[in-house]
Amino acid sequence: MSAIAETNTSSYAMRAQSLLERVKYRLATAPEDIDKLVHLRYKAYLKEGAIEKSAHERLEDKFDDLANVFNLGVYIDGRLASALRLHILRGADAYSPAVETFGEVLGPLLSEGKTIIDPNRFVPDYEIAHLFPELPYLTLRLANLAATRFRADYVTMTVRAEHQAFYKRGFFARVACPPRPYPLLSKPISLLLVDYVADRGRIEMRHPYWKSTEEERERLFGGQSGPSCA
Repeated sequence: MSAIAETNTSSYAMRAQSLLERVKYRLATAPEDIDKLVHLRYKAYLKEGAIEKSAHERLEDKFDDLANVFNLGVYIDGRLASALRLHILRGADAYSPAVETFGEVLGPLLSEGKTIIDPNRFVPDYEIAHLFPELPYLTLRLANLAATRFRADYVTMTVRAEHQAFYKRGFFARVACPPRPYPLLSKPISLLLVDYVADRGRIEMRHPYWKSTEEERERLFGGQSGPSCA
């Protein structure tokens, strides 16, 4: 799910770095904050034709209630611009949307003791995204913060087939499973995997504004109920 634009590598990196100074990442824990994110999800998925209309105007599911979840909002100048949900997967019993849909791929990795970050429900405010083409990259930066903080081995990318090329080029992801039905969505989703151990260096070289400080990572993830990074 995204509003993705192809950009020149050096120019978008400079613009993204500049825009980052106006961005605030917020972990949503209060009910009213989570409500804003699930309402944004609904509007974004409805616009793309991925869900049906609902009088409730919210897109939420059982995965919002898991202990390993982080619901995060991206704010530009104080306005909610996008959202991303992260599940931190560690251990054979770890669960997330990607595990439910692609368990035969991810289950063996988790049984081997690998740590996986599953970013999902990536949604923009389309008006703001139109003004800031760099927004998708700054939203996905959250996955990099989590992958660093939790010492991830892999990062999932669960995307529609037409978006695969973007993730292959931009994040060196490889296709691990072709498109199949995905929770609550009407369009099939494929699984891509980023080998974070092997490719973190060249990912951050391509996206230098994705680098972060320990202070920033701990502010978002340190005091919450995700798996320890020890």
